[in-house]
Amino acid sequence: MTVLSCDPGLGGALAWLSHAGDLIEVADMPVAKIRDRNRIVAADLAHMFRLRVVDYVVIEAVGPHRGDGAGGAFSFGYGAGLLEGVAAALEIPVHLVSPATWKRKAGVPADKNGARMMASRLWPGAADRFRRVRDDGRAEASLLGRWAALGGVR
Repeated sequence: MTVLSCDPGLGGALAWLSHAGDLIEVADMPVAKIRDRNRIVAADLAHMFRLRVVDYVVIEAVGPHRGDGAGGAFSFGYGAGLLEGVAAALEIPVHLVSPATWKRKAGVPADKNGARMMASRLWPGAADRFRRVRDDGRAEASLLGRWAALGGVR
């Protein structure tokens, strides 16, 4: 039994966790340059969803960030929609959770560096997966999945 959690966006990630909250795998969002823009690759995303038997998917329900232009907001929404659409096409139940809700309930710091440090403490054997500043998407996907697996999502 596996939970797949997703931090949407080009710098996001996917994490697979057991229902006991153990981190099985974490991977960066599959991104490629398509028509001169970085985009999430839908076919690669679908392949990643099928790597393991997944009981449900939990996706961070995000909106545009302050200061995002129209292009950035579109890109972010496009990625979140792809995640939900791939899960629906594969008939995997989806739970959408706001960042404020799951972070507060899971005790995850709002700052990205704090999330990386927390993930490194929880999974010391995988700490190298969270060492770089840009690994915050990996950390947040993993922490979201742990919160969901340990009862955050019913």
